[in-house]
Amino acid sequence: MHRLLRGEVLMFAGFAVAAAVTILLVMPPGVAPVASVLWTQSPSGPLGPADRDLLVKVRQAGLWEMPVGEWAEERAESQRVREVGRILMEDHMKLDAITVKLAAKLDVPLPDQPNADQQRWMAQLGAESGAAFDEDFANLLRAAHGKVFATIASVRAGTRNNEIRKFATTSNSFVLKHMTLLESTGLVDYGDLPEPPTPSPAPPVASAAVDPRRQHEEI
Repeated sequence: MHRLLRGEVLMFAGFAVAAAVTILLVMPPGVAPVASVLWTQSPSGPLGPADRDLLVKVRQAGLWEMPVGEWAEERAESQRVREVGRILMEDHMKLDAITVKLAAKLDVPLPDQPNADQQRWMAQLGAESGAAFDEDFANLLRAAHGKVFATIASVRAGTRNNEIRKFATTSNSFVLKHMTLLESTGLVDYGDLPEPPTPSPAPPVASAAVDPRRQHEEI
């Protein structure tokens, strides 16, 4: 009986060691073992939660901005807003194709509809036309681009995956272009945009050390 129990314990210990080795193999450097289950390996490097979230967010951005850009062509009062809407629609069609292709390559599931906030914005714009549409179009999309811009920058700065690094660079160029285009309408209310984060306090500047020999000379 004791031999049987000891054998079961040794077998369990063997499984535990094998599991631990597997976790360490798929875990990128600097990631705690507790969070390792959220990471997977790919030919282009470790793929983490933030990497997958970026693909999802860029996909959802396109799912609402493509139809809204088309609405701008039809409903906007301003010629500039109509032009910006067309460019955003066409650019997001290109970016969406890139996103879908990369997600399939990295085995990342993507949503097929915008998130709750984006659906609410679509409902708001869908009920408007003319000058009211122009103003809300410029401000809602400018605010949304600002949020995803920050997400892209964060992922680009720390991702361990080569494909995601390239994707973030590409996405960043589209988003920055769109922010600039929306601002070119002259309708963006910058006062309504979130303020930049408060900088961390600067460390105190140490006073310069005085050379004792020089101090003696001055005396």
